[in-house]
Amino acid sequence: QRGAGLTKGETLEEIIYEGYGPDGTALLVSALTDNRNRSVAEVRRVFTRHGGNLGENGCVAWLFDRKGYLTLEVGDGDPEELALMAIDAGAEDVREDSDTVEVYTAPQDLQKVREALAEANVQISSAELVWVPKTTMQLDDKSTLQNMSLIEDLEELEDVLNVYSNLDISDTLM
Repeated sequence: QRGAGLTKGETLEEIIYEGYGPDGTALLVSALTDNRNRSVAEVRRVFTRHGGNLGENGCVAWLFDRKGYLTLEVGDGDPEELALMAIDAGAEDVREDSDTVEVYTAPQDLQKVREALAEANVQISSAELVWVPKTTMQLDDKSTLQNMSLIEDLEELEDVLNVYSNLDISDTLM
């Protein structure tokens, strides 16, 4: 009946859960749910199963900054030229790779930078608001794999949109 519009549906709300993974990694879990109780129970169950714990609001959020994030396709262009264009458009930080350029902006500047790059015919793969860790943690291989397993299981939950962590994963493990 709800699908047919015969009854009033539940409202969706976005919730940020905070917690600690194995060995103290900080995790922010962004969820969109119509049932807070079900969502928190599922997130808590995954944390507990992997040796982590769900924390109170504010326990790890201070370890992250809210940023605008764009991924630019290099294609046949020059990564340095794309980086300079992004900086001229108002980007705070740019990280170059051979295939892509990652652009970080202040949250309020994301749309302005995206529009300026689009006007310059730059291929934008993604543009979104993200949580970026202020500092990262490096762990041994076993602990890193445990944390990666936790993150994967959290991402598989129906209500979870994104999982952000301060875990620094080495290229070999990735």
